Amino acid sequence: MSRVAVVDSGANFASVRGALARCGADFELTHDKQTLLTASHVILPGVGNVADSWARLRDFELLDTLRTLTQPVLGICVGMQLMYDYSEEAGHDTLGIFAGRVTRMKPSAAERVPHCGWNRLNVSTDTPLATSLGEQRDAHVYFVHSYCAPVTEQTIATCTHGQTFSAAARHKNFYGVQFHPERSSKAGEAWLKAFLAL
Repeated sequence: MSRVAVVDSGANFASVRGALARCGADFELTHDKQTLLTASHVILPGVGNVADSWARLRDFELLDTLRTLTQPVLGICVGMQLMYDYSEEAGHDTLGIFAGRVTRMKPSAAERVPHCGWNRLNVSTDTPLATSLGEQRDAHVYFVHSYCAPVTEQTIATCTHGQTFSAAARHKNFYGVQFHPERSSKAGEAWLKAFLAL
């Protein structure tokens, strides 16, 4: 069975905890380095803003640890944004796992910011995770965010809300999703189960 370490990044853990329990996962909320290094999977959640999560990870001295993990790692929402080179919200460089800069979304007459609610994914590549999604591959999932990452070679799914952005990305063993799988019903559960099966 997967032994999942959920990084104590200051995010509300309740919804992630409930989703992992529904998936049958053995999990622990932690900021202990050794627990992160020995877990089968690591999840970096995020609700709120990048600056607060970054400060918490820095204070726990986890930044270098996170960069060097070799097991499957999943960043959720702010957790995904922390994985990029730079965050406009924080105003400084971040973990540098994914290439690119996270910038504020641009509102339009038709689309407001923050992007809040259900929107459809366009899964663009057949990564080990994406091939396990089945009928949930291009489903609607739940978003709450004002900042987004660009579409790059590391993008595995996009979404459009006034602009097209990376809804999911992958680099080696690192995955990120801008949406909230823990709040995305059957589609979100499919993403979590696919990640836990890696």
